[in-house]
Amino acid sequence: MKTDSIIIVGGGSSGWMTAATLIRLFPKKKITLIESANTPIVGVGESTLGQINHWLNLLGIKDKDFMKDCDASYKLSIKFNNFYMKRSGGFHYPFGDPLVAGLSGGINTWWLKKYMYPQKTGYADYARFLYPGMALVEQNKFGPNVNGDLGNFNLERDSAYHFDAIKFGQTLKNNICIPEGVVHIVDDINNSQKDENGNIVSLNNKYFADLFIDCTGFKSLLLGQMMGVKFNSYNDLLPNDRAIATRIPYTNKEKELEPFTTCTAIENGWVWRIPSWERIGTGYVYSSKYVSDERALLEFQGSVQHETAFDMKQHDLDYKYIKMRIGIHDEIFHKNVVAIGLSAGFIEPLESNGLFTVHQFLLYLSRILHKEDLNQFDKDGYNLKCTNEFNTFAEFVAMHYYLSQRDDTPYWKDLTSKSVEKLKKKDWGDIDLLLRLKMDNEFSDTLGLHCVATGLHQSPIDPTEICLRNNTTNYEEWFNQHAKTACSARDLMVQGWKHSAKKKPKLIDVLTEIHASS
Repeated sequence: MKTDSIIIVGGGSSGWMTAATLIRLFPKKKITLIESANTPIVGVGESTLGQINHWLNLLGIKDKDFMKDCDASYKLSIKFNNFYMKRSGGFHYPFGDPLVAGLSGGINTWWLKKYMYPQKTGYADYARFLYPGMALVEQNKFGPNVNGDLGNFNLERDSAYHFDAIKFGQTLKNNICIPEGVVHIVDDINNSQKDENGNIVSLNNKYFADLFIDCTGFKSLLLGQMMGVKFNSYNDLLPNDRAIATRIPYTNKEKELEPFTTCTAIENGWVWRIPSWERIGTGYVYSSKYVSDERALLEFQGSVQHETAFDMKQHDLDYKYIKMRIGIHDEIFHKNVVAIGLSAGFIEPLESNGLFTVHQFLLYLSRILHKEDLNQFDKDGYNLKCTNEFNTFAEFVAMHYYLSQRDDTPYWKDLTSKSVEKLKKKDWGDIDLLLRLKMDNEFSDTLGLHCVATGLHQSPIDPTEICLRNNTTNYEEWFNQHAKTACSARDLMVQGWKHSAKKKPKLIDVLTEIHASS
């Protein structure tokens, strides 16, 4: 199968990210993007993860190239409020790797401290203890690591962005895609013509290509409707299928412009808060099984008013209601059609995964497109890689619910009483990891799972296991001999990081300079 000519159907962030990737990495291929003038774009603002930097670097895109045009701000972490219990407070999942140098017990060292000093060691201390970048997060600062003054923090690697996803797509279109040769067509695609093997030959009898890429969102026009590839719903694992989104103004920008996304659990789901440069993007992700759209709006408005000084009921806001299709197709590369973005699959937006699958799937696709011809083995490998990563992320998101102790509404009671063993999918791993937790007695420090599990009070080790492992009957004596010094040294380092962060620029000052630049 040749891929010399490629047609992308659908604009929006996924369509233009696809076009930018292909024209930058394969300038000799003919790239065409066809979008409808009559189809609304789902994008309501986006929060990204640190992995987007791999994609940006590959395409040679610098943050200053798009931030001013996309209402962008910087992001260093995700904060989760009230997921453990109602009014239980929050915890962070920062970007980057935990700093374990000098900690003989690795990331478990914090748990030794927690068991020794339970009253003085809150769960929010976990991220602070292991991630030097938290010193910036907690002071609304933003700046580089200078000669190790912030431990292993790396500004380029451990930061991401909040931005307007629609504007981001248009920036890619205007600054990369069109100038570098992407053919842009505005038209409604109504039908396809196929050959004897079931491959699409043309669209509307006039658009011909070797490869067709579906970026039509939840509609999945090419892969789902025209190719008939089965969609597998994950609503048995992930409960939410609706969202209400809007934007609100800042009431105190210097305070509210924070370098992290906030997710707050409420009655029937959770509310996001994404501080971009000009305004705050916010929305409520919920389950229609437990609450109507009308009631969900009232819960959403009540949550925002409780958390901020802004009363949504007193303002005429533009609310966007979104029906979410949670799951993934059996194949996302079928015949000569591949889907990117919502048309391939979607995990509800907890953990900022919306654009994550877009740029990750594009990276995997670009690897096989370097071949002159593709065969079924290439497609199968792509499907396996993408589906496995999707499933792992889906389980990771599910853990935010199933590790909770909330039981204040029927929604939370049902979630926290489900047996995750019965929800397992073939070849999935994160649920297995947690089910084995008490046997393994150790978290992996390469997965964000350890931050979320700790924030939800799930410990990988306990005093009984420590005594058994070290052939002792006195945990406190063992701690004083083997771990106290390391914990005390790390606490001093945390104070040093805090002091260094005080000297860094304020986030609002950094962003003011970027957005004021010509």
